[in-house]
Amino acid sequence: MIMVYLAEDQSMLNSALTQLLELEDDLHVVGSATDGTAAWQDLQRLQPNVAILDIEMPGMTGLDVADCLHTQQPATKVIILTTFAQQRYFERAVNAQVAGYLLKDSPSDELIAATRSVMTGQTIYTPELVTNMLSADKNPLTERELAVLTEAEKGLPTKTIAANLYLSPGTTRNYLSAIFSKLGVHNRLEAIRVAKTNQWL
Repeated sequence: MIMVYLAEDQSMLNSALTQLLELEDDLHVVGSATDGTAAWQDLQRLQPNVAILDIEMPGMTGLDVADCLHTQQPATKVIILTTFAQQRYFERAVNAQVAGYLLKDSPSDELIAATRSVMTGQTIYTPELVTNMLSADKNPLTERELAVLTEAEKGLPTKTIAANLYLSPGTTRNYLSAIFSKLGVHNRLEAIRVAKTNQWL
């Protein structure tokens, strides 16, 4: 019997996936959560074979939980299940050595098959994510530069970006200048377009 834990912040999807997995004779859902922090607490106590984690959740994200499992509870295999095909998410998941990374619009049979496969030591990544990662240019931006660009994408003025990230306006302007230089662009709109095209944002 494969003991599975499910963390998904959409209650209806959480319930539907739980029922789907429980229909399989060799799978048993030992617990679930709609909050990443609660999931991490449960996972330490329950020690399941497989943790299926959404990325965007209140509290800790699925990737935060995956990082913790990788360093503190490596016996629990992690499958990321998400709507986000973003390169930066996928890169972080790979760094956390997750056993699976599937998109939510994948057929349910794929999730069930992946849950069994990761228990045999296989790694299951959605092919389009691997293709995107191999074909995309390497992200030259630092985490802080990405944070500044993410705030800029919201159309916020420099002072507001600085306040949101606890930076000085001058430092924020320096980050923006560095971003423009690295990406070979002249303004925020061009920088955002390049970052989105390469799935860095």
